[in-house]
Amino acid sequence: MNQLAELRIERVDYRNPQQGEHLLMLLDNYARDPMGGGEPISDRVRRDLLPLLKVTPQAVSFIAYLGAEAVGLLNAFETVSTFAARPLINIHDLAVQPSVRGQGVGRRLIEALAEHARSRNCCKLTLEVLTGNHSAIGLYENLGFEGYALDPAMGSGIFMQKKL
Repeated sequence: MNQLAELRIERVDYRNPQQGEHLLMLLDNYARDPMGGGEPISDRVRRDLLPLLKVTPQAVSFIAYLGAEAVGLLNAFETVSTFAARPLINIHDLAVQPSVRGQGVGRRLIEALAEHARSRNCCKLTLEVLTGNHSAIGLYENLGFEGYALDPAMGSGIFMQKKL
């Protein structure tokens, strides 16, 4: 039987304790993975993340379930494209449990977000991905994501950070 047929995607209600537990468990599993940095989330993050998400109206999360088991997570944040004068949504985390990777869970999570984004009149979805995460890059390209450039002569955009 096709497991994906049983897959359901739920938008997270940050006030729902069960979904909150699932979100933190999936995020912790992702953080422990080499693609997530290889370290568990801290006790402070466990304590502070859900209360912060509850008061962040731009936050949106989806969890993928196979039966009662939470198997995938997508966290994203709405912001504004100044050039388009429309909202956009940035995917911050996409995590799929190792036992179901390659079975379409990530695709279904992104499709759910894209439907939500269209309902919000967003002009695009954005994300960043590690260059060594070839399977994720393949998924994103298959879904229509591409490198960012305004003028190809000026090169492609890169993701940078400055920790504070």
